[in-house]
This record gives sequence, structure tokens and C-alpha cells, in this order.
Amino acid sequence: MTAHPISETVASLMPRAKAELTELVAFQSVADPAVFPKSECEAAAAWVADALHAEGFQDVALLDTPDGTQSVYGFLPGPAGAPTVLLYAHYDVQPPLDESAWISPPFELTERDGRWFGRGAADCKGGFVMHLLALRALKANGGVPVSVKVIAEGSEEQGTGGLEQYAQAHPELLAADTVVIGDTGNFRVGLPTVTSTLRGMTMLRIQLDTLEGNLHSGQFGGAAPDALAAMIQLLASLRAEDGTTTVDGLTTDAKWDGLQYPEEEFRKDAKVLDGVELISTGTVADRIWARPAVTVIGIDCPAVVGATPSVQASARAQISLRVPPGMDAGEATKLLTAHLRAHAPWGARVSVEQVGQGQPFRADITSPAYTAMADAMRIAYPGQEMQSSGMGGSIPLCNALSELYPEAEILLIGLSEPEAQIHAVNESVSPEELERLSVAEALFLQNYAASKKA
Repeated sequence: MTAHPISETVASLMPRAKAELTELVAFQSVADPAVFPKSECEAAAAWVADALHAEGFQDVALLDTPDGTQSVYGFLPGPAGAPTVLLYAHYDVQPPLDESAWISPPFELTERDGRWFGRGAADCKGGFVMHLLALRALKANGGVPVSVKVIAEGSEEQGTGGLEQYAQAHPELLAADTVVIGDTGNFRVGLPTVTSTLRGMTMLRIQLDTLEGNLHSGQFGGAAPDALAAMIQLLASLRAEDGTTTVDGLTTDAKWDGLQYPEEEFRKDAKVLDGVELISTGTVADRIWARPAVTVIGIDCPAVVGATPSVQASARAQISLRVPPGMDAGEATKLLTAHLRAHAPWGARVSVEQVGQGQPFRADITSPAYTAMADAMRIAYPGQEMQSSGMGGSIPLCNALSELYPEAEILLIGLSEPEAQIHAVNESVSPEELERLSVAEALFLQNYAASKKA
């Protein structure tokens, strides 16, 4: 079978894509100045802006968003009367976590076992490179048939809402007929998948105070209220014995109707140790796509090495609650806050601070844009049909865009399939997935433009 010209062009561009992703991954663009210098994010933003300039984009701008970060915008005009498509990615990344656990340096793109390893390789610097590949392939095969807007966010991983606030203040900027969010992933390598739902998220920091200062555990332990022990007891109240999330007033029995996630496959993807049980009940898809899930993502306590025999006066933790479609993130935040205040033991003083929130999202997969994407994926992935699945993660911008532009169709694709291990050590991207999804995106833009002419 003769390869499609778009496929041949993308294949020829892959060495350049690897070189560019190597440059982009090298920026330690964690949008938290307490972790890495802000200059790393600024340098990454400048790189993205330069790449858009080089591709002929107009109105390229570094947008100073209200959360103190920068998003990068550019516009590429298409033929007269052509529809406008917004392509989204983000250049900020998660911290590398334990750098000693990385087989290769987290900010050096390294090829190993047929994959490219590096923080942000899949989530989501690879997504930006995917957009570049698709546009270059179209230029080499007759031109880009739509007007294109690109927005590369600078603080998606922090959940601080800077780009959403900017878009709401400048509603004309990101207006488009269709939006392609390049920040999700296939259900499995080689299985073309669009994401139809996203869980929202709320993130809280909680502090418990019980004493004016630490005390000697021998002299006061047994009667003095220990803030760290109180925190452990409070956090335990957020889960039932089987691990099901138990926030007072929060429904946890919803069902997922769609592509299922076999338990053995999930255990392998999640790298669950032999003999360790999965938590909660229902199907895996129910648990990760249709129901709320609480996670303790950080806790301040003395390290074991150097710890003193003390009763702790204060303790602090950060909690993430994933919120499924059909549930309002604001209401879930209120319920979680009320639960924490109600369940703090021994009259401990409770303070709660919200540090992030995003609403869940549900796409209309019956829309014409999804038909155009299904046709494109059929060519990019020979012998495969497009599937739709949920995703447990959050992309707060999706809801902001759907509220601003209710007529726009929103598609979610990307490189974060299970083997990518996004947010964990040794994150990687499959170059084959990058190639095929770039082909799919290019063909989608052609199909979508043709459908608008019909």
C-alpha cells in the first residue's frame, strides 16, 4: 500500500522534531519559583514564540497571565472564508521528583528502548512539537487549509488558572470553530483515542495546630494533643477501609459507560506491586473516570533522619480531589472543606487554603469535528478505528473555552498514553505515537476544512 503523502512528509521531519524536542525539554520549566527559577519558564516561552515566528505566525505574543506566568499566542491566517482551529499545548512541566530515580537526566532528552525520555517529552512539550509537525506537513502538501491559532500555556500543571482568567478578560483572542487540545493520550500505544471526559480538580492545603510549640514526648506525650497524629487521623477519614473516597455529601457510586480498562492491564500500567490490592469498588473505568478520588499529595512532617522525640505542635498537608463530570468542582470544594473541619480530632484548630481548582469536562463526540478526526485516525493508524475514553486528569482551560465559545467543538488528543508515565520519574514519549498523531492532526485539519466547504 502506498503511504499517504502527509505520512511520508511527517516521517521525513522526525529527526528535526527530535532535535527540537531535545531543546525544549532542556528548559526546567516548572511554573513554581520555589522549585526552579522563573527564568527557565521565560526561556521556554521565548523558544515557543521563536518557533511560531519561524512558521510564519502573525501576532505572536507572550501573554502575561494573572498568575504571574506567560502563555504564548500566535495566529496563522488561512484561505479566505476558512474555519479557524485553535491548537493548544502547554510548555510548563511537573517537577522531576527524585532525580536519582531517573535512569537518564530528566531535562536531557534521551533515546532508550525505542522511546524518548525526559520531563515534558509527552506532557506536554511533545504536544507542541506535534502541532508543529502537522502544520509543516500541510505546508509541504498544498498548504494549511484553515486559519490556525496556537496557545501554549505556561502554568497548566500548577492549576492556578492564569490562562483561563486571561481568556475570560480577552474573549476574542482564542475564539475558534474547533479546538484541538494536545494534552491527553491514547488508551494504549497504537490505539487511536480521543478523550471524551476529564475529571476536574480541587486542591487544598490544610493546617492543624494543637500546641504553642513542640514538646518533649517523654514529658508530655500521652496527654498533649499531637498535631501530626491528628493530621494522620483526619486524612484517614477521607477513605473507607477499601480505599473508597469518603467525603461527607459526595457521591461515589457513578458508572462509566464506554471503553473499559481491564484490571490486569491497569495493574501493569500503574506498576502495582504483586499482592497489593487496588482500592475502591466497581470497574477500573468507574473508579478513575466517573467517580471522585482524593489523594494526599504532600505532608509536612519531620524527616526520619534527624527527628527528635517531640510532640508536634503543627502539621500541614496538601490534598487533591479529582471531580468527575456531572459534579461541580466548587460544590465539591465546599464539601471537602466542611468534611476536614468536621473531622479534625481533639478540637485541633483547622485552617484550609484553596490553591487550585478546575471544572470537569465532557465533550460531544457526535459532532462533525469528531467524524473528521475519526477519518484522519483511520489513515494514520491503518487497521484501527478511533476509540473514546475518559481521563482522570484535569485541563481547566477546556471548560473556560466551552463557556466562552459554546458553539466550538473541542477535541482532546495527545501523547500521554500509559507507558509515558507522565508526572512520574522516567517520563517518556513514543516517537511512533508522535509521528502518527501528527499525521492524524494534519489530516484532520484537511478533513475539517473540506467538511466546512461542503
